[in-house]
Amino acid sequence: MKPRQPSLPLLAGRKPVLEALEQGVTIEKIFLLRTASGDDIGKIKQLARQHNVPVSQVPAPKLDGLTRVQHQGVVAWGSLLNYIDLQAAISHVVEQGKTPLFLLLDGITDVRNVGAIARSALCCGAQGLILPTSHAASLTEEAIKTSAGALRKIMLCRIPSVPQAIDILKLNGIQVLGTQMKGSIPVYECDFTIPTAVVMGAEDTGISKDVLKRADYLIRIPMAADFDSLNVSVAAGMVMYEAIRQRVLTP
Repeated sequence: MKPRQPSLPLLAGRKPVLEALEQGVTIEKIFLLRTASGDDIGKIKQLARQHNVPVSQVPAPKLDGLTRVQHQGVVAWGSLLNYIDLQAAISHVVEQGKTPLFLLLDGITDVRNVGAIARSALCCGAQGLILPTSHAASLTEEAIKTSAGALRKIMLCRIPSVPQAIDILKLNGIQVLGTQMKGSIPVYECDFTIPTAVVMGAEDTGISKDVLKRADYLIRIPMAADFDSLNVSVAAGMVMYEAIRQRVLTP
């Protein structure tokens, strides 16, 4: 059975995609034919980098499976959501007199997990999700549905890479906590009352080596049973609850 494509607005052709980028239309993802070349392709790549739009270079059958119209080696998914620059998001939180609390998703590609994480994050007071442009889920209708609409209410920040996001967070005085099964600090011993960003890694590989090197602390969720791990969305909810417990629920 052919996999179902996400329900996202579709743009096909070099000029429609290029014009959308030039006009500031929010684009979820761009697919380029691996062998595509020319001035328009160069401009599309340049503008995609400027706007932190993920670009995937794919074979012709992939593009043909996305649309039946003449695509000229370029297909883009329009976005159902809006994105904000990470620095602008941090500044917005600080200007409101609030203590930053962000979640950085490192390699999480399952749209349902992203949706569930957004739901827990919003309920527990997090102001934003940080999403790298590579190895990240596209935010489709399924993700929005799983989030119960939270993805429309929480700030979404796209950034080229996880290391770049961590650098920006640290420059703003935000501690970075990497979650790991063998983390040295139990989650309840970490101070969430100060500006904090929590990094959640992919279920199969966990957080990346870049996070291991750059995180201020590696935290863990103590478990009673000798078992591999929690689902990443469940783990994110537990970490976020500890954050709201310390920030709001503790006298």
